[in-house]
Amino acid sequence: MTVQLETLSNGFRIVTEHMPGLASASLGVWVDAGARHESVEENGIAHFLEHMAFKGTGRRSARQIAEQIEDVGGYLNAYTSRERTAYYARILSPDVALALDLIADILRDPKMAEAEIETERGVILQEIGQARDTPDDIIFDWLQETAFPEQPMGRAILGPPERVRAFGRGDLGGFIARHYTPGRMILAAAGDVDHDRIVHLAEGLFGDMAPLDAPPRQAAAYSGGEYRVVKPLEQAHMALALAAPSFLDEGYYAAQILAVALGGGMSSRLFQEAREKRGLCYTIFAQCSAWSDAGMMTIYAGTGEEELPELINLTAGELNRAARDLDEAEVARARAQTKAGLLMGLESVSARAERLAAMLSAWGRILPLAETVERIDAVGVPQARAAARRLLAAPPALALYGPVERAESVEALTARLVA
Repeated sequence: MTVQLETLSNGFRIVTEHMPGLASASLGVWVDAGARHESVEENGIAHFLEHMAFKGTGRRSARQIAEQIEDVGGYLNAYTSRERTAYYARILSPDVALALDLIADILRDPKMAEAEIETERGVILQEIGQARDTPDDIIFDWLQETAFPEQPMGRAILGPPERVRAFGRGDLGGFIARHYTPGRMILAAAGDVDHDRIVHLAEGLFGDMAPLDAPPRQAAAYSGGEYRVVKPLEQAHMALALAAPSFLDEGYYAAQILAVALGGGMSSRLFQEAREKRGLCYTIFAQCSAWSDAGMMTIYAGTGEEELPELINLTAGELNRAARDLDEAEVARARAQTKAGLLMGLESVSARAERLAAMLSAWGRILPLAETVERIDAVGVPQARAAARRLLAAPPALALYGPVERAESVEALTARLVA
């Protein structure tokens, strides 16, 4: 497999990975413009724009966009994260040019008709309502806001309803003009793709974009604290966050291994202790998220009102123990799970394209897969225990939802977490 990289004169980057033996391809444009690039007044606008991209352009109606990609059996979609927005397609290799033309069209010439804005505003408000009615969804927004208070990194990607109701055509166009610039765009493609052809197509579709300096973004500053909503639900929901390394931090892979050992599978400590041995919950897991300048380990569980205090106490104890007695078998198992997840995932052309874009955006280069595996293999017991101590050094953030009156405060929890 061959990875090739090219940068157009205006700063637009193109990265491809040819995967022999395939008949399909995945390609897309990743824009370094996500929720953390919004002002308070703009919160939710990056996600709103993602929706509007499919509502018609100067050349195509919304129906034509859908029909043209599906006429060739393809798939077109988008998503918004905290650091970027992606517009991507999965197609058979003869239809690469069509898919790229569609993506360029929706990015560069969105019509944003007032009627369509109003229609999509209603759709997004329904999406927000659905998220707020889903306890194990909304609790993560509250946790993020508690961990990164009063800053873009902490705001919900969907935005609050009052902001979404206020966005107009000028707001959407202004965000595009400031943030959708060639130097912040990456075209990534994987599968049965020809690098030179994609570069040629991209030159014609994006090469005339004027370079523009991007507005500065606010650095992420992890804090800590508590967000508690008491409500008569069937379950008590707990989400605990600890500051973790960023994508670029040397401790990134150790933190990922630690998260897997703590709560990444059925053999993990939290699953075995909380569910299998004590029957305290049905769902419990740990995961480690990372961004360009911050990271966060999250532990989530849903349990009963009576069981919640014991579950929080157990979680604190397992975090403390991990810093002292994680053993070689646990770390080796977590390394194997991490490598298997990575390598199995990369059998998908879509995952390959996304990895190319993420690596280029975060690192400025594509880490060879062998180098990534080597970094995972370099995590041993000392590194995993050190990662646990590092996590415990900062105050936790705690979000609680449901019948949670009896849960201890975050201050009491902090006192029991010992670095």
